[in-house]
Amino acid sequence: MGMTMTQKILAAHAGLDTVTAGQLIHANLDIVLGNDITTPVAVNEFRKAGFDSVFDKDRIAVVLDHFVPNKDIKAAEQSKTCREFACEHCISHFYDVGKMGIEHALLPEQGVVTAGDCIIGADSHTCTYGAVGAFSTGVGSTDMAAGMATGYAWFKVPSAIQFRFTGKLPENCSGKDVILTIIGMIGVDGALYRSMEFTGEGVRTLSMDDRLCICNMAIEAGAKNGIFPVDEVTMAYLEGRAKRPPVVFEADADAEYEKTIEINLSEIVPVVACPHLPENTKPAAELHDIRVDQVVIGSCTNGRMEDMEAAYQILKGKKIADGIRCIIIPGTMQILRECVERGWYTAFIDAGAVVSTPTCGPCLGGYMGILASGERCIATTNRNFVGRMGHVNSEVYLASPHTAAASALTGYITEYKEG
Repeated sequence: MGMTMTQKILAAHAGLDTVTAGQLIHANLDIVLGNDITTPVAVNEFRKAGFDSVFDKDRIAVVLDHFVPNKDIKAAEQSKTCREFACEHCISHFYDVGKMGIEHALLPEQGVVTAGDCIIGADSHTCTYGAVGAFSTGVGSTDMAAGMATGYAWFKVPSAIQFRFTGKLPENCSGKDVILTIIGMIGVDGALYRSMEFTGEGVRTLSMDDRLCICNMAIEAGAKNGIFPVDEVTMAYLEGRAKRPPVVFEADADAEYEKTIEINLSEIVPVVACPHLPENTKPAAELHDIRVDQVVIGSCTNGRMEDMEAAYQILKGKKIADGIRCIIIPGTMQILRECVERGWYTAFIDAGAVVSTPTCGPCLGGYMGILASGERCIATTNRNFVGRMGHVNSEVYLASPHTAAASALTGYITEYKEG
């Protein structure tokens, strides 16, 4: 029996000719990632275990993004620990204030991750990098510590579910609507410890930003990872960006999948995940009577250029509804700069929004947009659990940038329709 794309990457990094679902392997790592919340814990475990050096200073990435610029003393101490560790071990890929970005937008942008990689990160949304044809998955801080010291990790080889795309998305839809639709179909445990492998002729119609968004939320279906094939879109994105040569793996024609789910992209409609699970999806058009207090456009899911462009095209020359707080967060400093240079930053301010430097802050209820009791937010983030963005009696609705921006103009959940 042949292997899936994920299984081929894992076999190569384990030095094996073949692997099968359920097999335990010891694999080489290309990148080990941590952020300002998880890295301090990993540093403590690293030192407790008696390690005094990292396996490769060029294969470790530490990104300060959750509470940076620091929101309080605890956040400052966490960041200080990261800075001192990065300095001590000469970590090449260390991103602090001024160079920072939301980790899962920043690493692909900077070419730190590339096709064929095996990546672990002490953040659950590390699965994002499957968009460039890598195996990437989230781990705990202890695994991060071991990975930094040894360059290895243990894995159980996942079985796979194939999602075969046909058609092309409507103009008012994006990758966010695709992944929310899928999670609504299979549930938050529908791909538990499986690889979500996205294939089919419809893949070529999806931009890299769409693919990054889709893989980012694979974890919200319980998946071990999500992954796209490497095609001309991938290679164009990696060209001049990737710091290491891409390695292309392709699934075998007789690769074994637990099941195949057909998705006609042309039939996707704008959807919203209602409280309090990402699987609780409904068409945006059915939710027009739900009033919101806050709109957040950003996060590791939807803080990229296409997301900023969608917000700009909808908000330019218009005014955000009275009483609505609209927070826009470009995913990286490079994206923020481009928004400024294109005049989008000014358009956002003129519309009545505030624009933040890159941060995960509001997504996890940390800062820059915490909700009070009874408040509702429509956000382009990835989780809407109870209390996720603030008070336990607040509500979060997950949506695409199109839907979020349109809702900012009306004050109610609104499906965006061109013209």
